[in-house]
Amino acid sequence: MKRNNQGTGRRPHAITRLTHTQIQDLCQKIHATVNGALPAAGSRRLGPYQSIRLVLASLRHNLEQESLSELFGISQPTVSRVLTAWTPLIAGILEQNVPTADGLDPDTQLIIDGTLIPCWAWRDKPELYSGKHHTTGANLQVACTLTGHLAWVSDPLPGRTHDARALTESGLLHPNSELTSNDPPRCPLIRHIADKRYAGTGLITPVKKPAGLPKPETHKNYNRAINKIRWQIEQVMPISKPGTLSKPATDASRHHHCNTRNHIHLHPK
Repeated sequence: MKRNNQGTGRRPHAITRLTHTQIQDLCQKIHATVNGALPAAGSRRLGPYQSIRLVLASLRHNLEQESLSELFGISQPTVSRVLTAWTPLIAGILEQNVPTADGLDPDTQLIIDGTLIPCWAWRDKPELYSGKHHTTGANLQVACTLTGHLAWVSDPLPGRTHDARALTESGLLHPNSELTSNDPPRCPLIRHIADKRYAGTGLITPVKKPAGLPKPETHKNYNRAINKIRWQIEQVMPISKPGTLSKPATDASRHHHCNTRNHIHLHPK
């Protein structure tokens, strides 16, 4: 029996991880937004539904255009035109559904971690290089609930940005404020959980080993308890970083590409 990877109303597509109903909803919203004036790219060979699936597959798995060409049975130039025409439309529709730091429930405790989305190395963009990861990319801050639900992803920052600074600049710790990275950290009403890289930000973090002294058993037990909670964010991380950014020519395009992928992952079920 041939496996159906198109998804159903409730079962996600294998390649996009969105359901048939969700993709249809995107089709309808895009159609209404452009008053029926859909892009010509891919209209004859794919149509709106398959064009959207192609974009989602590209963003989620970072597939090469040649692979998308074979997968969808169209030429590589057509793939390029579909991606160029449909990606900004999808991003615009999903943007309104993505939670911001200000919109998160202040009474919900979150698990926070940072990640690097690799990108090309540009000679005039040395700030993209991350000394921690030894490669270039964009720094993203990711938050999930204690049950492992992806709740928030920050805007991208240059790869060399330290996670603690990136989180401070994201506004998550200080919603509805004008604080900058130069302001002293203040503890939020609900203390979120993170690893030791976020020490000093007011979050619950593991206790560091005292210099020249053994770590007390109480500290070891405390750190184990935190790690048993933090494993949820480790499961979420592969969702928020499916691949490498392909040819981000400018800061604006890199920001747009990251945000479009995050919009897809945070799209409500």
